[in-house]
Amino acid sequence: QVHLRESGGGSATTGGSLRLSCAATGGVMTGYCVGWFRQPPGKGREWVATKNNNGLITHRDSVKGRFSISVDADMRSWHLQMNNLKPEDTAIYYCAATKVRTYCYTSDYDHGSWGPGTQVTVSS
Repeated sequence: QVHLRESGGGSATTGGSLRLSCAATGGVMTGYCVGWFRQPPGKGREWVATKNNNGLITHRDSVKGRFSISVDADMRSWHLQMNNLKPEDTAIYYCAATKVRTYCYTSDYDHGSWGPGTQVTVSS
């Protein structure tokens, strides 16, 4: 069983930066897909950025050019660098990991491991 925990959340003003980190413990991460999701206030959860088990990295359109996911070589830590933050980036951010035999779809993360979440608040 993989256990995840986020760190690095907090408050920023518009245009500022934050860096989130996720630490994975309790299992071997070989072959996992990892990523970041968020839940804005009053809205459903949405994916932000993922690295698939084939190495493919994707970011949702609204964060492209501003956010960047990176994954350590041992897959035990991954990060989300968030630059040029906007108030609409305010959300609880979660890191997640999942393992499937083929390509990971965002729905596959529903059956994976999740961190408890970290709050990111961006004020104008």
